[in-house]
Amino acid sequence: MIPTVVIVGRPNVGKSTLFNRLTRSRDALVADLPGLTRDRNYGRGRLGAKPFLVVDTGGFEPRAAEGIVAEMAHQAEAAIAEADVLLLMVDARAGLTGQDRAIAERLRRSGRRTLLVANKAEGLQPEMAAAEFHELGLGEPVVISAAHGEGVEGLVELALAAFPEPAEAVEAGDGNVRVAIVGRPNVGKSTLANALLGEERMIAFDQPGTTRDAIAMDFERSGRRYTLIDTAGLRRKGRVFESVEKFSVIKTLQAVERCNVAVLLLDASQDVSDQDAHIAAFIVEAGRALVVAVNKWDAIDEYRRSRIRFDLGRGLRFLAFAPVLYISARTGEGLGALMRAVDSAYVSAMIRMPTPKLTRMLQQAVSKQAPPRSGLSRPKLRYAHQGGVNPPIVVIHGNALDRVPETYRRYLTGFFMDAFKLRGTPLRVELRTGRNPYVAKKGC
Repeated sequence: MIPTVVIVGRPNVGKSTLFNRLTRSRDALVADLPGLTRDRNYGRGRLGAKPFLVVDTGGFEPRAAEGIVAEMAHQAEAAIAEADVLLLMVDARAGLTGQDRAIAERLRRSGRRTLLVANKAEGLQPEMAAAEFHELGLGEPVVISAAHGEGVEGLVELALAAFPEPAEAVEAGDGNVRVAIVGRPNVGKSTLANALLGEERMIAFDQPGTTRDAIAMDFERSGRRYTLIDTAGLRRKGRVFESVEKFSVIKTLQAVERCNVAVLLLDASQDVSDQDAHIAAFIVEAGRALVVAVNKWDAIDEYRRSRIRFDLGRGLRFLAFAPVLYISARTGEGLGALMRAVDSAYVSAMIRMPTPKLTRMLQQAVSKQAPPRSGLSRPKLRYAHQGGVNPPIVVIHGNALDRVPETYRRYLTGFFMDAFKLRGTPLRVELRTGRNPYVAKKGC
């Protein structure tokens, strides 16, 4: 299970700065739903081979009784319930406050593993920056500067120390194709899960080692075994905010990380939303195979059907690699085509591309369109080999590849996907410049 790291603290201590540094992006997934504060951000980080989820909770005031501050506290409480590791951030320059003490007391009661993080310590002696925060009783403070990156890597190493290196998603488990059904609330995720399970009359069961409260269900279809990961309709332990109970972003992201193929379920009666696009972007970022399913197709007229097709082309145009199926989970219409698309996406995600063929395809791509010149020279792409699966990774070696523009990388990605007829999976192209053998001989 991918660990979840939740950043908690009073306002203006630098939580969002740390969040952006951990995710290396300002385009983090935002749960912009009624009842969910827009300050509550979700993103994906990585330390070496270890991926992790990061949650920024916004300002936390445990004793808030009403208004937006109370709503933000509800969001923080929900995130605490999902956390594997809590980072309590305090301001090393402002010093210890009563609000810091109240938050620390709340986190101690949660029973979650908590690291105390003293931020904004640039230019300060670490011992002096941490001194007064020992009073919180949460162990030795970790002194960092989120703005400058000082101490951040060590903080992440400490936070993830208890979690093992993840096994390759395609190698783990029992050989079943793991399929996650994800999407907004009330689009029919549970109905689709029940329809798929009911056709083969398989009994759902709790899979050991899955995310808290998440259910993995085994079933068989046309002689092939699947594990369905359903995040819909799951109740959360403890008292939580009503909107959060209806839709757990963390559970959705964890389901994506654990699956081979994600089915992004949309509601044909509703417009494609920013939230749909955010979830789709996270699936692509995680490198998972993807099938888009538009549910409740039987319940709309022809005008609405043309409108949803237009919205898909406009709002999800970055998913050109993913097949789009129009289904009715209620009647079972289109489920056969959906599972065939899942099978095809899984095969593409797991493809093995021989090095000789990859190199030939690379040569053909360069012959058709060479990389643009950079200064007086042109980057030289020499050979390619496969660097991984789920998603497929093509590693290209050559000279001056650090000068290859992103547009040319996208061209190569499209060329390889067409050459190997990949459908339903993203493909990543990594460029590695070879070491110049004459550098060491300079001056001889």
